[in-house]
Amino acid sequence: MKREHFSSRLGFILITAACSIGLGNIWRFPYITGKYGGASFVILYLLFLIILGLPIIVMEFAVGRASQRSTALSFDILEPKGTKWHWFKYVTITGSYILMMFYTVICGWLLYYFVEMTKGSFQGLATEEVAGVFSDLLNNPTAMIVCTVIVIVFSVGVCAIGIQKGVERITKVMMALLFSLIVILAIRSMTLPNAEVGLRYYLYPDFGIMKEIGFSECIFAAMGQAFFTLSIGVGVLTAFGSRIDKSHSLTSDAIYMGVLDTFVALLAGLIIFPACFSFGVQPDSGPNLLFITLPNIFNAMNGGRFWGSLFFLFMLFAAISTVIAVIENIITYVMDLTECSRKKSAGINLVFLLILSLPCIFGFNIWHEFQPLGEGSTVLDLEDFILSNNLLPLGSLVFLLFCTWRFGWGWDNFYKETAIGKGLPYPRFAKNYIKFILPIIILIIFVSGYISFFS
Repeated sequence: MKREHFSSRLGFILITAACSIGLGNIWRFPYITGKYGGASFVILYLLFLIILGLPIIVMEFAVGRASQRSTALSFDILEPKGTKWHWFKYVTITGSYILMMFYTVICGWLLYYFVEMTKGSFQGLATEEVAGVFSDLLNNPTAMIVCTVIVIVFSVGVCAIGIQKGVERITKVMMALLFSLIVILAIRSMTLPNAEVGLRYYLYPDFGIMKEIGFSECIFAAMGQAFFTLSIGVGVLTAFGSRIDKSHSLTSDAIYMGVLDTFVALLAGLIIFPACFSFGVQPDSGPNLLFITLPNIFNAMNGGRFWGSLFFLFMLFAAISTVIAVIENIITYVMDLTECSRKKSAGINLVFLLILSLPCIFGFNIWHEFQPLGEGSTVLDLEDFILSNNLLPLGSLVFLLFCTWRFGWGWDNFYKETAIGKGLPYPRFAKNYIKFILPIIILIIFVSGYISFFS
């Protein structure tokens, strides 16, 4: 079966950027930045994005392009004879499915909030009543199922059409709208009263704040955010690397992807920090920032219903672009493994994903007594812990070892693949850093994630 490629380099860059442009850098980045010192944290984050994230992005691209397959078969094709690297395929697809088990549900929440904000349901509500909207949603499995079904059916439908006519075409439109919305919202937020206070906190480095918090804690937080925002470690980028030609440098494409991801994350901060400081809200208010704090801010803002609707539409585009990208990886995986048609793979996965989303939904209501990680935890917390604290860092470590050590694909083969095409070459001088130091850093992130989670 002939492999369908992207029609343009732009399409490839946008769809790979869509993997990472989502809740990780639009929702989590601002409140993590607020928690760990504002602008000084942003500087650390950007540094670690370059030295941690970009090397592994290139590795996933290279494994995909060299094998012309997703992780269903890429390790089988590239591994030395007699080795067992191909067993890793089951880890990568498990990670993608686990991500969709809770990410599609959260995307459904954003759809619900967009509809409710557009209808004006938040207008006139007191602070406690706005919080009650989110609580009522979590206690309503029917509403969550309906929203999640819409998200999954739409996303699988886009992927079923094909790479060029479906995934690439829709992603280009959604990303164009996303970039337009984020610029409009950032301009509006920066014109609010006292917005300059939030901008100063966000853009002016003050390492004294970081000293008060603790440098080591801030460094680990920046490393973790840079690492997890890029969707690396479970083979999603490998699937897209298998659909790109050899005319351009993978290093250049990885940089473009990282720049787009960072651009959206930084602009998200320009929306949230001026708004928070303008209305006297702490920017480190955690996950509730999105579903409780910001609706209250829009309630107090002139034209808040309009701006709130635009904001949740922007968030919905960001989240659903990630869902489409990951589901495309899942569909491609099944196609490569079974040689079935795209539509058959899409149909099978539609049913599978709808069923897999139910535990996360029921964890907030019907199964609320099941608290797998201690008092107050939910099924979503368990799924996120398995993925974020285990599969992503360990998966990245596997890609790293496979591409640099001779008992895997090896540095020479990896470097040869990165040297193909026009653009920036992969830095050969970085070999020892990538081969010996970066694995240690990933293991430190892995261990510190456990320590932070259980403390």
